Amino acid sequence: MTTLVIIDAANVIGSVPDGWWRDRRGAAERLRDRLARDGVPGRDEPVELVMVVEGAARGVAAVPGVRVDAAPRSGDDRIVELVAEEGRDRACLVVTADRELRRRVGELGAEVAGPRTVRGDR
Repeated sequence: MTTLVIIDAANVIGSVPDGWWRDRRGAAERLRDRLARDGVPGRDEPVELVMVVEGAARGVAAVPGVRVDAAPRSGDDRIVELVAEEGRDRACLVVTADRELRRRVGELGAEVAGPRTVRGDR
């Protein structure tokens, strides 16, 4: 069965001080493109990638291999909703460093991993 991998885009992007704050949408597009190209390094099973965006990155479009979910309000709340709705009957991995979000999705049975999981700079 396909593992649902939910990426907290704002958290992953914000984990590296590379000037992302000057172009949040562009930073989200670069992350999306890297995910589409590289997937989740080290994972051999099939995955469904969902990148949750918020704020200025809400206009980022999906591409083949990466579904983009624009949170209407809080990205964290949307991630919890996705885990509850789509991750209950299959493996679910949430990529974030946010401690509170990690706790919330962990209570729903999701596995959690830090931003380096998808950044490729291990």
